[in-house]
Amino acid sequence: MIKISGKPTILEIQSIYMSNQVTVLELINFFLQRNKEIDTKIQASLRYTEKLALKKAIELDELLKSYLDKGKSFEDLFLDYPLFGIPYALKDNILVENEIATSASRVMEDFVAPYSATVYKLLDASGGVLISQVNLDEWAVGCSTENSAFQKTNNPFGKNRVPGGSSGGPAAVVGSGQVVFSLGSDTGGSIRQPSAFCNAVGMKPTYGAVSRYGVMSLASSLDQVGPITNCVADNELILAILSQSDSKDQSNLTDFNEVNSALFQDYYTPDASQNAKFKIGIPKEYYSEGLDARIKAKLEALQYALSEKFEIVPVSLPLTKYGLSIYYITMTVETAANFERYDGVRYSPQVDLENKDDLFYKFREKYFGDEPKRRIMLGTYTSSSGYYDAYYNRANQVKAMMQADFAKVFQNVDLLLCPTTPELPFKFGDKTNNPLAMYLSDAMVYGANLAKLPAISIPIGFINEAGEDLPVACQIIGPERAEVNIFRLAKEIEKVC
Repeated sequence: MIKISGKPTILEIQSIYMSNQVTVLELINFFLQRNKEIDTKIQASLRYTEKLALKKAIELDELLKSYLDKGKSFEDLFLDYPLFGIPYALKDNILVENEIATSASRVMEDFVAPYSATVYKLLDASGGVLISQVNLDEWAVGCSTENSAFQKTNNPFGKNRVPGGSSGGPAAVVGSGQVVFSLGSDTGGSIRQPSAFCNAVGMKPTYGAVSRYGVMSLASSLDQVGPITNCVADNELILAILSQSDSKDQSNLTDFNEVNSALFQDYYTPDASQNAKFKIGIPKEYYSEGLDARIKAKLEALQYALSEKFEIVPVSLPLTKYGLSIYYITMTVETAANFERYDGVRYSPQVDLENKDDLFYKFREKYFGDEPKRRIMLGTYTSSSGYYDAYYNRANQVKAMMQADFAKVFQNVDLLLCPTTPELPFKFGDKTNNPLAMYLSDAMVYGANLAKLPAISIPIGFINEAGEDLPVACQIIGPERAEVNIFRLAKEIEKVC
């Protein structure tokens, strides 16, 4: 009988292998069965990559045998293959060759990927085992996973409550113990907000640290792939694996190798965070009106606990108030441009029409959901003749000023500590008729995307509401390439909470 916790970690699974309790094939079958049982309530998985997973498991069992036959240890194996036999899930906008990828949209229904994303290849080469492709807001536009064209994903911690979005599926499968980790994409908080709602650790790296090759684009200047895990250490290891240079992605940083090496070294030196000394900034704009008083109290208690070891200082980011406007102008213009390729010709299904000249319009009218249509129209309007300078160019100018705001603050502090979300997980339907209220759910997270900064969400406890214990999280934001320091502070917060 395999015994695995409800919040499985990489070290837990490795210890099971080291004790010779199970083969990789047996463990992957266990997780597939666990997924299918738990997900009847959560409904996060769009499909299981069972054939692919079992094939990989058999290969890994043979690899293990070859190591042991050569007199090598499990430690040798785990150093060479740090994700050996670890089951994980992918957000369904990440391509895997010969597997369906839909981005939760009818536009891409039954689309079979012709090649694999770089992030998938890196995980596969490290010994990870993909077992499911999971739900999201259609095309990653949304804050609740209510916009999926296929199904509604439930929060593991609250009845009739959303898991957040757009990476609601990846966060829900981790939060409910279906996998050890998952990958999501973060354009304006889409990893961190659902991680907060589902009691998971979610990381958005420095823009360009992780290749976007093979990931369906939303807003190319903002999109970033990152890990969702049950503990900070797992998140650090996975980011170290993912943050490799890739010539196939022109936005990929070619000078991230030093940070990448430091992440690996830090992961394999667990006590490194104990000697960390940081000056932590508390941006007053993130603690203003609109923040749930109970969440604010949790954050203030955390600040008090951290003050015993770290210097806590108030700071200001005055342009934060323009962030929502800047984000939605930038994101919708880039979204409209990226979605032009979905024209009814290059991707199935196609609309049967007598007048083929109507193909483009009828296809998009029928297969795009309401939220993608809304963002296409907003982006088309703000980038049209006569409005491009007034909206998009002006937004980019203010975005540059916001980046300067952050840079100025980071001259005086090492990291920022703030809420991840202004509220607890809300109920289905509460905001579907009020898009602006929905957009405000990301009020604490899109700033890091606009400034291209790394940021992480870490669970800090629960708040009881209507008889349900609902997760609460904090967020750490750092300057570019500050991932190692972010993880060190996150580990300290994990200890305190």
